[in-house]
Amino acid sequence: MTLRFGTIDTPIGGLLAVLDDGALVRLAFPEEDAESVLESVADAMGGPLRPGGVARLEREMDGYFAGRSRSFSSPWSLALVPGGFSRRVLERTADIPYGAVATYGEVAARAGSPRGARAAGNALNSNPVPIVVPCHRVVPSSGGIGGYGGREDRKEALLSLEGAIRPPSLPRRA
Repeated sequence: MTLRFGTIDTPIGGLLAVLDDGALVRLAFPEEDAESVLESVADAMGGPLRPGGVARLEREMDGYFAGRSRSFSSPWSLALVPGGFSRRVLERTADIPYGAVATYGEVAARAGSPRGARAAGNALNSNPVPIVVPCHRVVPSSGGIGGYGGREDRKEALLSLEGAIRPPSLPRRA
């Protein structure tokens, strides 16, 4: 087991990426404490962490944020997610195509629990590999964009980048 890590600069902030044998297992937003994230992953995965090894994912993130790429070919893993409903929610979320959205209820139903919209939301809030497993593409059936563990302004920016929502209007100058 080789755990590697690095920070990827993006328009939504520096994302801490942790890979296990080349597969992304954790992507952390800037406000998350990097030391705590690294310690948690090392404890869960049972291995030492070494810097580097994120260049391929960094190139893919660059392409995604520049609008040149609609998917990620770098391997990823849900090794940090226990089996069961939470894992099924994330697996079904990974199937939502670029530029599309699904409701929490739809994702819950696809994961085997048609009445589990709230539980699906909890699973998505714990997504260890956001953006790559696009939890930002899950919205409430009542309208709007809903919450996001990486902040709602980021969710809006990601959905806007993908064309799933219209970009917010700029304020008019007086």
